[in-house]
Amino acid sequence: MGTPAPNATPPAVPLLSVLGETIAAARAAGRNDLVGRLEVAADRVRDPRRRIVIAGQLDQGKSRFVNALLNLEICPVGDDVTTTITTLLAHGPEPKAELVLTGPGGDSGGPETRVAVPFNEIGAITARSPMAQGRRILRLEIQVPNALLADGIVLVDTPGVGGHGSSYAASVLSMVPAADAVLVLSDASTELTEPELAFLRQVRELCPTVALLVTKTDLYPHWRQVYEADQRHLSTAGLDVPMIAVSSLLRSHALRLQDQQLGLESGFGALYQFLRDQVVARDQLATRAAVARDIRSAAEHLALALGSELVAVRDPARGAAAVRELQAARSSAEELHRRTAAWQTTLADGITDLAGDVDHDLRDRLRGIARTTEEWIDEHDPGRHWDSIAEYLTGTIDTAIGDNLLWTHSRAVQLAQRVAEHFTEVGAADLPDVQPDAAVEGSHIGASTLADLEPDIGFGSKVLVGMRGSYGGILMVGLASTFAGLALLNPISIGAGLVVGGKAFRDDKQARLAKRRNEAKAAVRRFVDDVAFQTAKESKDRLHRIHRALRDHYAGVAERSLRSIDESLRAAQEAATMANARRAERGAVLERQLHAVAELGRYAEAMQAALPSPAVGTVAR
Repeated sequence: MGTPAPNATPPAVPLLSVLGETIAAARAAGRNDLVGRLEVAADRVRDPRRRIVIAGQLDQGKSRFVNALLNLEICPVGDDVTTTITTLLAHGPEPKAELVLTGPGGDSGGPETRVAVPFNEIGAITARSPMAQGRRILRLEIQVPNALLADGIVLVDTPGVGGHGSSYAASVLSMVPAADAVLVLSDASTELTEPELAFLRQVRELCPTVALLVTKTDLYPHWRQVYEADQRHLSTAGLDVPMIAVSSLLRSHALRLQDQQLGLESGFGALYQFLRDQVVARDQLATRAAVARDIRSAAEHLALALGSELVAVRDPARGAAAVRELQAARSSAEELHRRTAAWQTTLADGITDLAGDVDHDLRDRLRGIARTTEEWIDEHDPGRHWDSIAEYLTGTIDTAIGDNLLWTHSRAVQLAQRVAEHFTEVGAADLPDVQPDAAVEGSHIGASTLADLEPDIGFGSKVLVGMRGSYGGILMVGLASTFAGLALLNPISIGAGLVVGGKAFRDDKQARLAKRRNEAKAAVRRFVDDVAFQTAKESKDRLHRIHRALRDHYAGVAERSLRSIDESLRAAQEAATMANARRAERGAVLERQLHAVAELGRYAEAMQAALPSPAVGTVAR
């Protein structure tokens, strides 16, 4: 076997070769449970997929950036074109596009439905496309032959967050935990705004690899001042996020003209450096760490059975003692299975409590936003500021839902640690880190929009209201003044008409303002209620995914531990009754197998010790 000694450099040996040897050893031992897990690790090494999410507010140039990055005109761009559905771009031998829809019942947790999309009609796809057949669109998946995508990069172009009628921030944030990196775009027209900083903070807490791209530097001569101001804002906010200034237009021109100087000016060189150093290198480190953990775990499971059998083959007396020890260990493993109800109860109770707390936290946040909005409406005319109210609502609700998502993520990690305590108490190892919230598609919280407010009456209608009120005043006072010998229309009756007409106009104005305020409050309540309804469904689906992920992981831990003890006990018992003539031959075979497994374990330990912590640097142009 070509596995190095512990003091050798582990990366010198191909990782797939070592995995292949470990899989062969596990298959020879009949451990199909270990084989399946190791094959998953081998698939990850063989075909790494690095998901990069492109996010940002409306009209920041995300789609044009994706086109420039891939050197393809695939995402629609334009002043009146806005991405409204999540678009996933991956490598494929031929151009291909599919809409991924919810199942027939509209349940996002059920089986997905795929609909082929003609490649030349990608730009016309919207959230209300007839191709969706009335179902909700989860995402648009596009495959194209491309060198960057062929390296394992998967780009996710997301809808813009913020702005009137746009509440996609929570939807984008739900994709961030499963991302290997997130690129947040902000153009060079203005400095970072408070909503952008809040969104960056949320993204940074969910994904460790985040970069801020200052785009459209070709359009704004003052982009360097904006870049420096953004650096100060990030420093003040305590956000350690690298910044890169880029120009998609210069990048496209550089590729078309084969102009190296334009390519340098575009800033994409620094971007590729970030992708190499912070995305690819970090992912390779994470992959090697996970594979090393899997190899070491498999080696420990295999060595337990081989070592027990070897002891029984060499010395039957010691073999009998080993059998007794294994029987005691099996009792501990059975205790682990008896405690299955305990850890599952902890998990089920934790999920139930978490669901209640998440729902209460979300409703409390939304009620606070609705209360603040209604108080503002009571003091202002909503008809004059309805667009601002809509923008405030969508922005603050997005931030609230994002914070609720972060809180859910943190609580889920704590729950995973509590469940793990049931296994560490009985000595069960093999507890890798669990990512409980790894949603691969966005939510649909952005489907709700604030209803339009009925506009105020026009100037002509206001004049008619005043004239209608003044007519009564003129007629009433004019008739009374005729008894004094005055005409119906006289200064007194005209003055009375003006006074009565003015009062009628003011009363009507107050009535119309009160009506608009009531309608505005009702619209705000309906909007918040719709958001709460949809978000509650998304939260339940997310918690179901967390529950299944933790349940399956820890059930596998318990099953592998018990099976290893059973295999060791069976092997030792068979060896104790083996004929003397076969002992020497079987012992030699076991020694070779145990030596190979021990080398695998030492290789995994050396690989874990050699893994450095990835450095986080600042990339600037």
